[in-house]
Amino acid sequence: MQQTFDHIPVLAGPVLEAFAGLPAEGLLIDATVGGGGHSALLLEAHPGLRLIGLDQDPTALEAARLRLAPFGDRATLVATNFACYTPPEQAFGVLADLGVSSPQLDVAERGFSFRADAPLDMRMNPAKGETAADLLDRLEESELADLIYTYGEERLSRRIARRIVEQRPWSGAAGPGSGRGTTALAYLVAGCYPPKARYGRLHPATRTFQALRIAVNDELAVLDTWLRRAPDWLVPGGRLAVISFHSLEDRRVKTAVLADERLERITRKPLVADASEQEHNPRSRSAKLRVGRRRPIPLEPS
Repeated sequence: MQQTFDHIPVLAGPVLEAFAGLPAEGLLIDATVGGGGHSALLLEAHPGLRLIGLDQDPTALEAARLRLAPFGDRATLVATNFACYTPPEQAFGVLADLGVSSPQLDVAERGFSFRADAPLDMRMNPAKGETAADLLDRLEESELADLIYTYGEERLSRRIARRIVEQRPWSGAAGPGSGRGTTALAYLVAGCYPPKARYGRLHPATRTFQALRIAVNDELAVLDTWLRRAPDWLVPGGRLAVISFHSLEDRRVKTAVLADERLERITRKPLVADASEQEHNPRSRSAKLRVGRRRPIPLEPS
């Protein structure tokens, strides 16, 4: 079934401001191109610059090809995980939007969301690696509890892990109505909460689903690898802009920009969505943008 990938670029104004004043010619890299929303804005704002867009999600890349087709050969797309990529030349700007996009959440078959019943997949690249259901069946109860606590910051992780293990297996026939899909897991997690705590602003299963998605895609290790490599993608004076959506990512980005001798901090505090954007795009509420700049390379002593 053909799926649409209409992506609203979050923090569009702050992103454009982060890359204002770039040279007339050169390279930009969108390390997580998604549907191409941010890339299109940057190419429109800098008509002399070229852009390389990276993504491991084939559906996203196809959408980006359509979105960026009007820019012709100014836009090049590469199917890859950004931590594995080496650019052909240094760039004046590098952007990474670490969030799961609205289309990925909205397509039930991907298994990222519990709004509709679907198999527990959660892979960014649906052709590679183990699914969330495989992970739930493979891990020991203690390992699963630690994962949910560490990646989801879920205080009821041990209770949730015990219930998940009791309901194995989760892999196999996990389609709608099977009792082994996304809604079944969300119902199980909610049942671990006291009744009065099940109806807050945040669904009780949100943290557990976040933890499983992070683990399935090894997101934090991949991010750490990329943050070590990204400064070398930049020319001296080039800018690195990273949008994160939860504290585990944001802490890593903040630490990397502060601790890396190759970078200087541009944003003392993260930039966030204003009230208007939050109203029109609720998923922008948790977005944080941090910006750094590549320091000049010290001259070798003569």
